[in-house]
Amino acid sequence: MADVQPLRALHYDLHVVGPLDGVVAPPYDVIDPEQRARLAARSPHNVVNVDLPEAPLGGDPYEEAARVLRHWRDQGAVVRDQEPAMWALRQDYTGPDGRHLVRKGFFARVRVEDYGPGRIRPHERTHPGPKEDRLRLTRATKANLSPIFSLYDDPSGAAWKALEAQVEGDPWGEATDADGTVNRVWRVADPAALARVTLALKDVELLIADGHHRYETARVYAEEIGGEGDHRYVLMCLVALQDPGLTIFPTHRLLSNLKDPATQERLGAFLKDTFTVEELPSTDELRPPDGEGPLTMGYLDGHFKKPFRLTLKDQAIADAALAGFPEPYRRLDTAVLEALVLKGVLGMTEDDISHLNGLGYSRTDEEALDLVVGGQYDAAFFLRSSPVSQVQEIAAAGVNMPPKSTFFFPKVPTGLLFHPLG
Repeated sequence: MADVQPLRALHYDLHVVGPLDGVVAPPYDVIDPEQRARLAARSPHNVVNVDLPEAPLGGDPYEEAARVLRHWRDQGAVVRDQEPAMWALRQDYTGPDGRHLVRKGFFARVRVEDYGPGRIRPHERTHPGPKEDRLRLTRATKANLSPIFSLYDDPSGAAWKALEAQVEGDPWGEATDADGTVNRVWRVADPAALARVTLALKDVELLIADGHHRYETARVYAEEIGGEGDHRYVLMCLVALQDPGLTIFPTHRLLSNLKDPATQERLGAFLKDTFTVEELPSTDELRPPDGEGPLTMGYLDGHFKKPFRLTLKDQAIADAALAGFPEPYRRLDTAVLEALVLKGVLGMTEDDISHLNGLGYSRTDEEALDLVVGGQYDAAFFLRSSPVSQVQEIAAAGVNMPPKSTFFFPKVPTGLLFHPLG
């Protein structure tokens, strides 16, 4: 079972740094250079200065992050709690589908363990580059700067009910992000409430929703240090699988390197042979409606710029391409697309996929459309969302989804609190 505990967090002193809006940021892996510059300009204490560091005069960015964090602690901008607590998080947001929802979770520290049944499970494959970056940052700062987002099974809602009475007053801090999500955080130190949360989670298995690279970094770091201590734990934001505000959206696939006429003909012939092809009246319908059944995708290429709906002619085609994989995985849209098209007809390798050689991703219909029409990519496959139940089934079967199979929205901001490791 997962070991979930309250923590003595590091966090901003809002009397010193000002409102939380100015110092938080999205997770590091969704920030481009222009956005980083805007965030850094908001406040000298914005978290991007340590979570996505840039060293002046070409120095070591990781040592710069450590220096900045030490300076913030010395000046009292970042302080450490004297007693353990959990931190309740309420996110009021509008999803990409236009629905207004509320997602509730809480921050705790979780003992780092190997992946396995009854403890902690991943759900996606990871890339080597981000893990090395996060490991170097962790070594320098000796802190978890960004939380891992994980899910737990709690049909009765016992864990959140234990915290609910503690979050009725004004929050400790509040921040609205660029997507309009309002993040409110309450610090909960009541021993009785914390004991009830711990009891509710004593038999849970955790499923990592977002932050696989950070979790695998935490495992490596814990073994490097050895022995017992804070480094054996990692900062997590935990949300119940049954939370009505838990939503997953798709990540569309973008392809380049398709301008060669022979490649275009080979791909076109394969799609016609393998899928039922239907021309759509408008690009507004490129993203197919969510639902079960054979792989169904929207398709647009940069040559004809006509929208199409592709439906796999027979699930047996996917079963044959993914022979040896468990049945839930053979029904996963991203896995079938990867096997049939990316690795199949286009001949991409695992290394190509890991290093985005001829492949890109987009989390919105509009961006994917613009990138193909504008010529940055040659084609796009518009995918359906994977339901939470499917993610659970595949994780329980012991296999990992292809990268970027799920887009949990909203993101959990970086900078709400940190976990010191030494």
